[in-house]
Amino acid sequence: MGLLCLGTPLTWDETRRYTDHVREHGITQFLHTWDRVKDRWCDELLWGDEVEYMVVTFDDEEKNAKLSLRQAEILIKLGQVVGELTNDDTPAHVTVPTFHPEYGRYMLESTPGSPYTGSIPDLLSVETNMHYRRTLTRKHLKANEIPFTFTSFPRLGTHGVFTEPSFSSDDAKSSYSLFLPEEITSLHPRFPIIVANARSRRGSKVAINLPIFIDKRTPRPFIDPTIPSQRYPEDPEAKNGVALIDHIYMDALGFGFGCCCLQLTFQSCKVDEARRMYDALIPIGPIMLALTAASPAWRGYLADVDCRWNVIAGSADDRTPEERGLKSRYDSVDLYISNDWMNKPEYNDVPAPYNKGIFQRLRNHGIDEMLAKHIAHLFIRDPLAVFFETIDQDDTTSNDHFESIQSTNWQTVRFKPPPPNSPIGWRVEFRTMEVQMTDFENAAFAVFIVLLSRAILAFNLNFYIPISKVDQNMARAQRRDAARSGKFYFRKDVLPPGHTTPTITPPSCCGSCSPVESTPAKEKLLRNWFSRVPRPLYVKDGPIEDEYEEMSMEEIFVGKGSKFPGLLGVVEAYLDTLDIDEEERLQISKYLDLVRRRAIGSLQTPATWIRNFVRSHPSYNHDSVVSQEINYDLMVAVDEIERGVRRVPELLPEDYMPLPFQA
Repeated sequence: MGLLCLGTPLTWDETRRYTDHVREHGITQFLHTWDRVKDRWCDELLWGDEVEYMVVTFDDEEKNAKLSLRQAEILIKLGQVVGELTNDDTPAHVTVPTFHPEYGRYMLESTPGSPYTGSIPDLLSVETNMHYRRTLTRKHLKANEIPFTFTSFPRLGTHGVFTEPSFSSDDAKSSYSLFLPEEITSLHPRFPIIVANARSRRGSKVAINLPIFIDKRTPRPFIDPTIPSQRYPEDPEAKNGVALIDHIYMDALGFGFGCCCLQLTFQSCKVDEARRMYDALIPIGPIMLALTAASPAWRGYLADVDCRWNVIAGSADDRTPEERGLKSRYDSVDLYISNDWMNKPEYNDVPAPYNKGIFQRLRNHGIDEMLAKHIAHLFIRDPLAVFFETIDQDDTTSNDHFESIQSTNWQTVRFKPPPPNSPIGWRVEFRTMEVQMTDFENAAFAVFIVLLSRAILAFNLNFYIPISKVDQNMARAQRRDAARSGKFYFRKDVLPPGHTTPTITPPSCCGSCSPVESTPAKEKLLRNWFSRVPRPLYVKDGPIEDEYEEMSMEEIFVGKGSKFPGLLGVVEAYLDTLDIDEEERLQISKYLDLVRRRAIGSLQTPATWIRNFVRSHPSYNHDSVVSQEINYDLMVAVDEIERGVRRVPELLPEDYMPLPFQA
């Protein structure tokens, strides 16, 4: 969602006069935060999820599933409903949820009303919490509207009617899109100004080209007949070859920011632990992107990719022609930032330009080189949304200028300082996963990631590989059928030196920690506060290239050889350190079994299932086109799957049943 300020947004010509002002005061705000909380520690594990929905309306007579552009009305209604609820009205371990606007006027974002703690009941309440939010939303929509957790709407930007109400793209004044109307964008002022300012800064529209899936009757070469003639005076791009042959062409931020995803945020014990967690999750990002792949159809065509990431990276691309050797501001991470001895300089092996003035200012303030370079790297970007009313701020009590740049660096993992005047601590946000069709799947991946995050700390796991290999994994993760047939670079030995099995480290001493016994009792909580393994006196460092190899998804999750127990192996080992009863372990095992079966290929990814549904539809002409009728039937099927009406053993376990309706 990012920073949602209200006020009078500035155009790009106005904003550029304040870019240095925003950067200078953003760093001042960060330094005030640093001075206030750099020594803060012993924060408990609190964590949360963000689930994004697209609201779809069904016209059964025309057999058309359309995006409902009623975001504002729906949020007002939900705001009234949740305002009248108390926690006594919700299921056990579920607090009154919150709902927020997202980029698309058809999108909603939901979060738990309060963070999950490290308790096992909280961990097992995630699916109930997600289901409650979905059913609460659905109860207050129109009878023909349904909230979907669906990554990319297959017919967004097609010819014909794909929104309700329908609008023309003839006056898309923010984006100049040939395909998306102005009215697709949320009414919140942050979103249209980001669209307009990104285009103005870039000097042209964005150009996103996805390779089309070549089927038996797909025209060769494929030259998209649905691209309209030039419409805007400064918009000759499509006819000048920006729309590539054999590709699906998209030209607006809405194609990427109109996608839905699943994101998780964890509070760390202290800043050093947050930096360790940030680094550890960077190599995990591409793996989870591939495993949750759910977006094979774009602008009415099947694509030869399975994921959304490059579409969003392209849609947020505000780089000028001179800057296009750099990554987009929506892309994979460029720098590891932990000061831990396991983080070798050789791992940061890709160019990461940084603002040298800001870097030196941070260093002069006592910020270490790793963190200073990270912040200075983020601040090479210009702010995209500046509001007149917030130009001048009290830097001791506000962090809006810092967040205006931090929150528009949309990377695979985000390191998040505490907000001012808040009990919230240092956090890490995991951002790559595609949202799944059912609450069961979304809960399974959320539970897996939070357990993996605890195993990383408890066992001092080392997932470091060079950033260049992470980037290659990001590219591989988006290929068609990557989860089943792809290979990814991964570290061969993730355990600390001298360890042959995952071994838990005692907790760091803290006011709330009990003295550590020689044989610690099993834990009742998922927690922070794990000690670091010191660097051994004698460590033989070989070539970095010997530390990693290409692995299949099955090997990464199930294990390979004696030194790599697999991600599921370390999670299971961590679960063995917890005091969990048989029923709780059984429920967790159901979630982990979904992850395992995706990894070994006995269950399909949503992307594979969607592609197969389209290709097996009676009206499909094997020409890569996702017609209005196919899209309608697809969305009907997805709703039936989520409600447990349609059985799909190739996608979900045979015993899958949604939770009972609770609203």
